[in-house]
Amino acid sequence: MRIVSAIVLGLVVLLVTYLGGLPFRLMSAAMASAIFYEWCAMRPGPGPHTAIAGALLAGVMLVMILGQPATILFLVLAAALLVLALHGWMSGAGLGTVAGLGYAAAPALALVHLRADDQSGLFAILFLFAVVWTTDVMAYFTGRTLGGAKLAPSISPGKTWSGAVGGTVFAVLAGGAFAFHENAVHGVLLIALIALVLAVISQIGDLFESALKRRSGVKDSSNLIPGHGGVMDRVDGLMAAALALYLLAALLGGAESPAHALFNF
Repeated sequence: MRIVSAIVLGLVVLLVTYLGGLPFRLMSAAMASAIFYEWCAMRPGPGPHTAIAGALLAGVMLVMILGQPATILFLVLAAALLVLALHGWMSGAGLGTVAGLGYAAAPALALVHLRADDQSGLFAILFLFAVVWTTDVMAYFTGRTLGGAKLAPSISPGKTWSGAVGGTVFAVLAGGAFAFHENAVHGVLLIALIALVLAVISQIGDLFESALKRRSGVKDSSNLIPGHGGVMDRVDGLMAAALALYLLAALLGGAESPAHALFNF
């Protein structure tokens, strides 16, 4: 079941990424919704506060699905976070659910505006996938082969420094090779440096989710994906890296067309 689920999910994600547009926005919204559901399951808050948060997330996702500009989207998200924070303060619910809303929604908005509807966006997302997946796979195999000191034994006992470094090195090579083959705007070196940042960020995202699960006393974020656990278990590093890539590309080329700062088609 685990292998079948992985193959089916991988093919669906690649197909929807290729299609872009509305299908990609819907997939991103579904991922954000699942992540927020899992966050609330692990860190349950007062019912009314969680219901308000869910309604705010639905509103942000609707604006995203309708294809609004990045500036408007992030302003809507900021307003939603402010409203939820004020309600949490007045009701005594705290800021845990506010953090969950931002954690779920911000990377989804980043993914959508990285992809956009052109070839540059497609290759930006494929670059992201290549770097994050290479980091995950090679960190596992390098760590298993070399062993050594634990990276964060109190959070994720299986991870080692050798795996973290190995995954990062191979991710930089993968990112550089991708840039060499495609039309990288600023050359191979900058794309390789971006791959380095993304590899580190994706592993931090993985550790953050592991810490969240450990604090909540659960092995998986949910059982939404047969044989794999939850959505957060599969995309924790990807979502963190997606937000980082969007911010870096937006600094280079603007918030509305960030992918054009990376690949030119």
